[in-house]
Amino acid sequence: MIDHTGITVSDFAKSKAWYAKALAPIGYGVLMEIPASVTGYVDVAGLGETATGKPDFWIAASAPNAPAHKPGIHFAFRVTSRAQVDAFYKAAIAAGGTDNGPPGLRPQYHANYYGAFVRDLDGHNIETVCHNPE
Repeated sequence: MIDHTGITVSDFAKSKAWYAKALAPIGYGVLMEIPASVTGYVDVAGLGETATGKPDFWIAASAPNAPAHKPGIHFAFRVTSRAQVDAFYKAAIAAGGTDNGPPGLRPQYHANYYGAFVRDLDGHNIETVCHNPE
């Protein structure tokens, strides 16, 4: 089981703000920040479900893992309702993300796979998915 994961971003402040806005509709927020003076090398921020208080998705200031013109890394956040998928997509686009697949069913995966895909500021493919029937 994966406990936490993370990526590097080219503009830490802008990306932290983008993720905070894009993931707010699914209950995520910035839960922890550790400056370079503490880590010894780079600023980091941990995001996670605000209800649990445990960061499980980390961003770090550095060159991004993949330039915006390449496929980038793919992360999918599981949610419990299709409304959360729709809200994520709307918030992520409004915050400056780029459409990579609007909310909708993806029956090629399974009958109830409802997802939305947005590229973040560094081109990473960020998804929310609901596996529950409507």
